[in-house]
Amino acid sequence: MRHTITVLVENEFGVLSRVAGLFSGRGFNIDSLSVAPTNDESISRMTIVTRGDEQILEQISKQLNKLIDVIKVIDFTGGEAIEREMALIKVTAEDVSRAEVLRIADIFRGKIIDVTPKSYTIEVTGAPAKIEAILELLRPLGLKELVRTGPVAIGRGAKGWKG
Repeated sequence: MRHTITVLVENEFGVLSRVAGLFSGRGFNIDSLSVAPTNDESISRMTIVTRGDEQILEQISKQLNKLIDVIKVIDFTGGEAIEREMALIKVTAEDVSRAEVLRIADIFRGKIIDVTPKSYTIEVTGAPAKIEAILELLRPLGLKELVRTGPVAIGRGAKGWKG
């Protein structure tokens, strides 16, 4: 099962290494990892996507909470959260497929950010399922390169991480 975990940590040297080491040291794989400061510059927010059953997730959460620099661990799996991801997609755009690439990008509200005689680069943002859907349509046209951020997540509603 896929799990999205947000970890609020002190914005200190070595924290990312300790968190990643916790996962690798226990044989857990990280599917994606995104880290950035929050509105409080002394705190960073990590969004980690991993896979495993409920027992594995519980073990991960307990181990994360034991780390000295960890402030809070939030499990968004099956909860009230909004997830978004960004992808840069370079696709072949020969004369016969140019219009089709533009049509697909428009349907997914993608933005063409680079054009060459043989390719388009599209920026698309949305839920991970939306990114997968546009990729499925673009692959037959000639996917040349792909860069994805991995998801970031935030809880729904007015309540924030502080309370």
